[in-house]
Amino acid sequence: MPDPARDQDPTAALQRVLATLSYLLTRSRAHERQATAAGVTAARSDLWLLMALDDSGGISRVGDLAALLMVEPPHVTRQISQLESQDLVERTPDSLDRRARKVAITPHGKAVLNRLQHTSQAGLREALSGFDDGDIATTVAVLNHLVSHARHKHAEEDRLRGGGRRA
Repeated sequence: MPDPARDQDPTAALQRVLATLSYLLTRSRAHERQATAAGVTAARSDLWLLMALDDSGGISRVGDLAALLMVEPPHVTRQISQLESQDLVERTPDSLDRRARKVAITPHGKAVLNRLQHTSQAGLREALSGFDDGDIATTVAVLNHLVSHARHKHAEEDRLRGGGRRA
């Protein structure tokens, strides 16, 4: 039963909604349903990496992807190897540093990502019917602010720990 006193505090209500939404969105079955509807077989973490790569212009250094995903670079390197075997990404030489390699999303990887995003957006449109674009834009602004704050806080904690990232 909801507690009316708790729900009167907008921050407490938002925290509760975000926790519930996070739980629901990260359920394996939810991802499996969306992936099946999109005809995609990539794991949820693979799709996050593809989105991060796409958001970086389609090409990025491993260290930059690791920082964006807030994980250790070796984790990203292992994941890239798996994605490369599925023709979702490819490694390319870094023109500025011969020792380094960049990772690029392949046309197949972009197509897989687009299919999943299209399916996800269709579900969101259905869930958000009845809300106007202004309400949705405000929600996006608030959530982007929370993401930015969380990333900043994580980076600061990482710096205080001496630079090591944790998954």
